Amino acid sequence: MTLEITATRRSFPGSAWVLIGRSMRHILRTPDALILSVVLPVAILLMFVYVFGGAIATGSEYVNYVVPGIILLTAGFGSALTATSVTADLTEGFIDRLRSMPVPSSAAVAGHVVASMARNLLVTAVVFGVAMAIGFRPVANLWQWLGVIGVIAFFVLAITWISVILGLLAKTVDAANGFAFFLVFLPYVSSAFVPTDTLPPFLRAIAENQPVTPIVETARGLLLGTPIGGHAVRALVWCAALLIIAVPVSAYLFRRRTAA
Repeated sequence: MTLEITATRRSFPGSAWVLIGRSMRHILRTPDALILSVVLPVAILLMFVYVFGGAIATGSEYVNYVVPGIILLTAGFGSALTATSVTADLTEGFIDRLRSMPVPSSAAVAGHVVASMARNLLVTAVVFGVAMAIGFRPVANLWQWLGVIGVIAFFVLAITWISVILGLLAKTVDAANGFAFFLVFLPYVSSAFVPTDTLPPFLRAIAENQPVTPIVETARGLLLGTPIGGHAVRALVWCAALLIIAVPVSAYLFRRRTAA
């Protein structure tokens, strides 16, 4: 991969822009991974709606209930790709090459984050389109749609930085993929697919005190007009807390991994 780096020291924004372009080209040049990140959430959506939906009582059409949860599951699948990409850059020598150039090597992480955001939002739009085709009927107005987009984007940003940490901790790409599994699993122990009051007490306690539940309930309330209550505040607090923790931790781990 040829980078457009001049002999003079480039600023972080300029370097990040170049590396964002590199990450975006990597996404386009690995269509199998991009297709998989679309196919898996769509397949799970269809499975839950047509296989399990008739047996799950939610008080409304199940397709309307489950779509917000599938959207957050989509973010988990996309974040797994970010973790493996970060680990690949570290283990395959790309970061070492950047250190020999007049460019901040940490800009590579920014490139992965922005590219992951773009990929996740694109896949989310596709999943929404499929959901509409099979009967999803939101009642949100323009401002509520903007709120949904904002909440989802905030969550995607937070979970992407968490995946960067996992990629920096992993020693191999396979390990990074394994570490990211818990991000994919998290929506299953929440209100994404079933109401939390149907869960056993132990699982219910977990579901009601983890980030996915207030985020999915906020998105569901905005899209379908269901009560949101205090979920919106909790969702924003969770996302902000994850970011406040993840960004400095990832910076520390990056410096440690790339120290001479």
